[in-house]
Amino acid sequence: MNKLLISGKPLMVIPELAVKIGFNEALMLQQIHYWVSSSTHIIEGKKWIYNTYKEWQNQLPFWSESTIMRTIRSLEKQGFLISANWNSSKMDKTKWYTINYQKVEELENAEMELSFGQNEVSNTSECTMEEGSLTKAIPESTSEITTEKNIIVDEVISYLNEKTNAVYKSRTPKNRKIIRARMREGFTLDDFKRVIDIKTEEWQHLPHLCKFLRPTTLFGTKFEAYLNQKVVQKSFRAEDFDLDD
Repeated sequence: MNKLLISGKPLMVIPELAVKIGFNEALMLQQIHYWVSSSTHIIEGKKWIYNTYKEWQNQLPFWSESTIMRTIRSLEKQGFLISANWNSSKMDKTKWYTINYQKVEELENAEMELSFGQNEVSNTSECTMEEGSLTKAIPESTSEITTEKNIIVDEVISYLNEKTNAVYKSRTPKNRKIIRARMREGFTLDDFKRVIDIKTEEWQHLPHLCKFLRPTTLFGTKFEAYLNQKVVQKSFRAEDFDLDD
């Protein structure tokens, strides 16, 4: 089987694949591959599976349905995922999916050619070294803990953008740092979403406050206070907010 895809149930990502096609796309493609491998639905010589966005969200609860939709569309656009409607009733819009394994294999071959070229360049110097020094430590893959943290950061920023029509980036160091700081304190994805919901409802339609619907304010030192805030009408004072960027 292709070296860029894993046969197994755990949610895992090959770092090389994530770098090439995107982290969300790599995780989604791996999940689809898991189900395609065991599928008994063979149509036109290919194995197919079918799922609604809601059913995918049940398997990947750290993502919203809109995130799953965007990720699947990205995979389709890049050519790694093929979708169709094989339902007996055309009124049934449930999408069927299969993987374009030829496209994945082309990506793997390109990766191998690049690696081979780099090895050819390095072999000249390595041949003059002692035999014992030719053994190099193999870099560790991204740990499951780090992967989970990255997923939560991505989902928090994605949810904030959906609720506020913003375009904050989950890869911005400041955003990642402040979200991870709250995670180290024990706060969960649901906690982040609750704070976003509470403050969006409270501030979004107030011109002098909506500008504070940003990661540095929402997820700063007042995060726990926002999380436990009672949803009631109140008057606002400047000292209620952490206005530092």
